[in-house]
This record gives sequence, structure tokens and C-alpha cells, in this order.
Amino acid sequence: MIEEENDDLANQQDEPQETITRVTGMYKDWFLDYASYVILERAVPAIEDGFKPVQRRIMHSMKDLDDGRYNKVANIVGHTMQYHPHGDASIADAMVQIGQKDLLIDTQGNWGNILTGDSAAASRYIEARLSKFALDVVYNPKITEWQASYDGRRKEPVNLPVKFPLLLAQGGEGIAVGLSTKILPHNFIELIDASIKHLQGKRLTILPDFPTGGEADFSNYNDGLRGGRVRVRAKISQLDKNTLVITEIPFGTTTSSLIDSILKVNEKGKIKIKKIEDNTAAEVEILIHLPSGLSPDKTIDALYAFTSCESSISPLGCVIEDNKPLFVGVSEMLRRSTDNTVQLLKQDLEIKLDELEEQWHFASLERIFIEKRIYRDIEEEETWEGVIKAIDNGLQPHIKHLKRAITEEDIVRLTEIRIKRISKFDIDKAQQKIDALEDQIAEVKHHLAHLIEYAIAYFTRLKKEYGAGRERKTEIKTFDDVDATKVVIRNTKLYVNREEGFIGTSLKRDEYVCDCSDIDDIIVFTKEGKMMVTKVDSKTFVGKDIMHVAVFKKKDKRTIYNMIYRDGKGGPSYIKRFAVTGVTRDKEYDLTNGNKASTVLYFSANPNGEAEVVTILLRQAGSIKKLKWDIDFADVLIKGRVSKGNLVTKYSIKRVELKEKGVSTLKPRKIWFDDTVQRLNVDGRGELVGEFRGEDKLLIITQSGLVKTVTPEVTMHFDDDMIVLEKWIPKKPISAVYFNGEKELYYVKRFLIENEGKEESFISEHPKSQLEIVSTDWKPMAEVVFAKERGKDRKDNLEINLEEFIAIKGISALGNQLTKEKVNQINLLDPLPYEAPEEVHADELEVVDEEEVKSTQQSSSEESTSSNDDSENEDSSESGGKGQTTLF
Repeated sequence: MIEEENDDLANQQDEPQETITRVTGMYKDWFLDYASYVILERAVPAIEDGFKPVQRRIMHSMKDLDDGRYNKVANIVGHTMQYHPHGDASIADAMVQIGQKDLLIDTQGNWGNILTGDSAAASRYIEARLSKFALDVVYNPKITEWQASYDGRRKEPVNLPVKFPLLLAQGGEGIAVGLSTKILPHNFIELIDASIKHLQGKRLTILPDFPTGGEADFSNYNDGLRGGRVRVRAKISQLDKNTLVITEIPFGTTTSSLIDSILKVNEKGKIKIKKIEDNTAAEVEILIHLPSGLSPDKTIDALYAFTSCESSISPLGCVIEDNKPLFVGVSEMLRRSTDNTVQLLKQDLEIKLDELEEQWHFASLERIFIEKRIYRDIEEEETWEGVIKAIDNGLQPHIKHLKRAITEEDIVRLTEIRIKRISKFDIDKAQQKIDALEDQIAEVKHHLAHLIEYAIAYFTRLKKEYGAGRERKTEIKTFDDVDATKVVIRNTKLYVNREEGFIGTSLKRDEYVCDCSDIDDIIVFTKEGKMMVTKVDSKTFVGKDIMHVAVFKKKDKRTIYNMIYRDGKGGPSYIKRFAVTGVTRDKEYDLTNGNKASTVLYFSANPNGEAEVVTILLRQAGSIKKLKWDIDFADVLIKGRVSKGNLVTKYSIKRVELKEKGVSTLKPRKIWFDDTVQRLNVDGRGELVGEFRGEDKLLIITQSGLVKTVTPEVTMHFDDDMIVLEKWIPKKPISAVYFNGEKELYYVKRFLIENEGKEESFISEHPKSQLEIVSTDWKPMAEVVFAKERGKDRKDNLEINLEEFIAIKGISALGNQLTKEKVNQINLLDPLPYEAPEEVHADELEVVDEEEVKSTQQSSSEESTSSNDDSENEDSSESGGKGQTTLF
């Protein structure tokens, strides 16, 4: 056994031993080489011409094949493979992307649809040729720098001499190794205008413009640098009360992906959609049918909040300069491109000047050669050298005005002139040709001396020739943030087990509270005076003996909580009123004074700040004379939730009974309209519309002659042609002057709105009818400017008191004819002075009961109601008196 083991050891020693070899040499550089290749040769465009290598090679190949006719894309792709060492599919995809941008390639056939996402037909079915714009600005072989192709058989351009900010016009996107770029497309006309501004030494700002249209907020664009953000939205409008229509989509989406995102959110129940129709062809048209009774404005906001109807784009300006990545903003890209264009134009002019001077030089030599009959001096010469010398000697007396010395090549060209041309030579025509060349030379020299003016004229010509139909498609807006909790459809039911202290959506056997959504927060109050805000879940323990549970509205100052509690086991009782505007989720807050065994005796939640009257009933003990009295919560100031409150009594309370429901103690809501974002708000942004109570409404009038009254909400959307937005006063008449298209005359009408909440037209429905002026003043005045008729003096302007001109009639009435004369224009003047009647609201009337006043005075002398405030948290800073400006 021992011998066998020794034999095995001997055999192992005889076998060759493994050695560790480190990977060195070229292997360690392979990844760096690969990364550099992807960055420089595939993914990132060059700043000089705005092309990636594959795009540059496609454009070069198209120029090789260009004969003015269309070429099969498959043929162009095959030709490009002579320069591009990759497959045909990648070349064809890159070419389709260039063609879809509708700038450099004139396309024919099915090139796909950027709106629907449909792909292009196979490359053997579609055709292309260079556009006139591409031939004008992209090519000039005389100033192009060339390099050998990948196999050394052909020459390809290092960069194309592009005389236009092409990269910014087309945009560019690419992902390399450890590097990426995302340059957004910009408007053709705006780029030219910005280039001209740069040449004029003015400041410039350029913003993206997307081929899909839509709306965009560029507030944080950051000049296209890293860290910027662009918010893009679909253009959604209300077709009728149950139908929305999407007419433009955000950049980076398609109608298919947009509809898919809407359907997914609909399945989750965050929005309610009855049906979607996609009628997109050349233009986007997506119809969204809503169930009856659903708010279109709220649904529009929900589409922005939960679907691809709004998305965010993060630009990243990265380009290649001198074979190195360069991070640069779009303004700097434009400046560099414009400066590069100026240099290219200069090179063009210098080459043209050399060519013209060369033509002038030879034309002058030709004229001397023929006019002075120097060609006869070579008749007796027998050698070629003798011929050259004879011509040279013959020219010498006549060449003092030439701009350069004569070379042998010049003389050789003279010998190549045919006898027929010499015999038909016209001295006058030759001189005219020389004069024309001199004029052209002078013009080119002038352009070189005034290069900036020449470049501005060049850009102006580009705008004139190619700018038609390239106006901005994306509307520049400032977006207001959409609060998802305000627009989500509440599709889940919330339940509560008050005794055990559980809330949730799965407690279906317990008490139903309200409808909620999965993104809502829930606020809970318990008998011990504790409060908590927690996320909606299937089942959550929040504390036993729940008094109140509801969906929590963040920053809600209008919901006021009224509370009476006993401090400790046998302590005094206090009364307090407070709002809850912001808390930490899942943190328990104590609303009492913090002593053990404290309990809540009375609690109410009031969505509009109502203040009820309650009756306090004391237990019989000792020598207490008054066992019952009333307290009005309206007498208690609204303070922070951590305030101790006002003393009610130091004696033991038997119970608290509700005696009388109250009215709101809050001031009317002040509502502003922010014209920048076209939204209502209560934060003081924009122009004050008015102070609104619960029953008050907004009056909206549009230029198209529509009028309606609506309840103001922050989620409302407004039409672009809205001309009147104000608080509606029912008894205040609306005055209007309009042109009746059917009768072709101007009419005046005054009316009151009788159907609240209904949109109605107050001008005739004839297509030529149009609203001239509208006024909501009590005594409006208008001025009629008459047109001047041929052969007659212009009539003097006429001032009209509209209140006296016509009485108040129905909204559908035709009105009174203004005039039969031809009218040039109608102007609205300052109204006549008028003192409008004051509005009186029920909640402003105060009814005084003398017996109750006496009773209150007596109780005040018996019970101390001293204020004892310990406002320590963030809510205390919001505490004011009764009546605070609040959120919706």
C-alpha cells in the first residue's frame, strides 16, 4: 500500500506544472480602443458638420450617385457600404431617420410615420435623392478635406463643409460606451434668426421645436446642458362634454404608445375612459370618449399626471471636436456653427476669386495673342522650344497690366486655340468678357472685405428660399404642476373598524368610510386625542377608538377641526379649533395637553370652516350653580394644532351636545388667474379675479361668441380665445356688438344669463358672423368708426351708450341694428360712472338673541375662558383669526 502511494507521488512530480500568465500587452488596451471607436466612429456627432460617421457616408454616397433622379434606397445603402464597414440594416435605419426629418433627403414612397410609429417599407421599395437644400449647403468638394476609406480603395470626407447649424436643426441622440448624447431638434427659421443675431453681436436664445408639435415647458432647459429638463405635453382639448381630442403628441412618443399608456392607467382605475378612437393619418387625431358625468378638465389633468401625455426629456449636449468628446450648450453650438459657416463662405469666396482672376488672366492673354497677331511669330519655328520662346517674346511688350507672371502652361494653352476661333475673334466681345470678369472680381473682393454682411445675406437667402412651411410647431408654455391626488379617480373603498383601530380597503365587513385611490393619504383621529396620517393600504392599525377618518388633503387650510377635550384623568376641559396642513406620514401626534388619560369629549371636521354651537352639561357635584350652558365655536380663534386651547370649565363634563349647526367662519376664497400657465390659483399668482363663496361662479366669454358660468376649480382649463374671465354677478347684464354674417349688418344686444352652467352662443351661427366687442360694465360706451366711401367725406365717429340703445333681452335675441353705414371698426370706450348694488350673503347676516347674550355674559363671569396658547409647531405660524384665505 505504501509503495503504491509513493508511485503516485512520483507520477505527479513527472507531470508538467500549471503556470499563471498575466494578460498584458495589447489585451489591456482592447476595451479602451473599443470605447474610443464607439464614441468617435458610431454614436456621437461631430460639431464641425453635425453628422455621425454613418450619416456623413450616406450623404457622400448620395452625392456620388446624384444625377437629379430618384435612386432606390437599397442602391444607396449598397454604395454606402463601400465607405461604412457595417451591415446594410444599420445604414438603412440611419438613412430613414435622416429622411423622416424632411430636410436633407427628398423622399418617395413609404418612409414610415413618426406620429404613429409605423416603420418604413423595405429599402428596395422606397427611393430618395438629395434635396435642393442639401445640395446648397452641404457640399463643396473644393474645400472638403479627404481621407482614405476603411479599405483604402476610395476617398471619403473627414467632415462635410456644412454651412448651416444642421446638428441643432435635426437633433442627435446616441449611446456610446460610458458616454451618451441627446441634442434636441430646433426650429429651422429660429436657428437662422439666431445665427444672424450672433453675427450682429446680439444676445441669442434658442429653444427646441419638435416635429410632433405638442406643448413644452423650457423653464429648466439649461441651454441643453447636462442637468436640464424639458417637460413636453400632448395638446388635448375638449370636443364636447363627453369627448376629448388629442391633436398633437409629445416628442419621443407615438400615437400607439400614447394610447397604450392611457389604456393601462384606465385598467388600474386611476382614470375612467369609455372608448378610444385613433383617427391619425397625416395629422394626429385621438378621440377619448368619457363616461357621462365625468369632468373633462379633471380627466385632462389626470392624463397629464398618469400617462405619456406628459413626459420629461433630459437633454445632454455632447459632440466630437478634434477627436475628443466636448460637453457644450446649444447656444455655444450655434455660435461655433455660425463662425464655421463664415469661414467656409470665406474659403468659397477665396476660391471663386482665384478662379475669376485666372479666367481674367487667360482672357487677357488670349486677347493679346490674337489681337497682336503673335500666333504668326511661330510660323517659321521648327522646334517646340522655339514656338514657346517666340510666343513668350511676342507677349512681353503687352503684359505690364497683368497681375502675375506668364508661365509655360499659359503659353501651351494659347497654342491650343483653334484657327476657327482666331478667325471669328471679336475684340469688343473679348473686352466685354474681361470687363464682366473684372466686375465679378470686384464684387467678390467686396464680399471678402464685408464678410459678416455677406454671411447675414447668405442666411437671409436660406430663410427666404427654404423657410416656407417650417414655422414653429411646438407651443412654448409654462406648465403648472398637476396634483395627482386631486385628479385621480377614487376607485377603491375605504373601511374602518373604530373599536379595534384598523383602517383599510380589505375590511369589507366593517364600516364603509369613503371612496379612495391607492395614492391617497388617510387622516385618523382617536378618542385619546391622537392624530395620524398614513398611506392607503389593505389593513393598517392606527389606534383604538377611532372618532374620525377621511382622505387627507395636503396644505388644506379650509378644513377646520373643532374639538373639546379633558386634560388628564380629572383635569380641566379645553376647547380648540385648528387646521392640519402638513404632517409626517405614520407619525402619531397628540392634540391634547399631553397628560395621561386625556380624552376627547367632542370632535367635528368641517370642510368649509363651519362653527357650530354646542351645549355643555356638567355633572352634579358640590355647590356648582350652573350645570348647562352653550358655547359657540365661532368665538374660538383658529390656531395651530398643538395649541392648548381655551379653558371651558375646571369641573367634570357629563357630555357635550350639538345644539345648532354653524356656517363658515372663513373669509371668501380669493382666486387669481395666472395668464402664464392659464390656470386659476389661490396663491396670489397673476391677476385677482375676485373673492368667492361656495355659491359664486365664474363668467367666461370667448371670442367665438360663447358664454358660460362655472364653479371655479384649480383643475379648470381655458380656451385660447377666452376674452372675459371674471366673477359672475347674476343681475349684471352683458353687452355685445357683433356682425351678423347672414344679414351682413352690425347688431347690438344686452342679455342676462339664465341657464347657469350651460355654454351658450349669443351671436348667430352663420360662418361669417363674428363678435366685435363685448362688455360686462353696467353702463358701457362704444365708438363706431365709419369707413370712407369713394366720392364722399368720411362720417364723424359715433359714440353710443349701449344701455340706452337697447333694453335687456333674451340671450337668443337678434338685437337692434347698429347702423346701415359701412363700418371700419368698433371700439369699446370707458364706461359711464355707476355705483353697483352691494352683494349680501346669508352668512354675513348676524342675528342677535338678547336672552342668549345675557346668558353668555353670566357664564363668562362664572367660568374663566382665558386663552392659554402654546403654539410650537409649524401650524401655529399659520394661525390667524376667523376667516383665512384658504385652498380649494
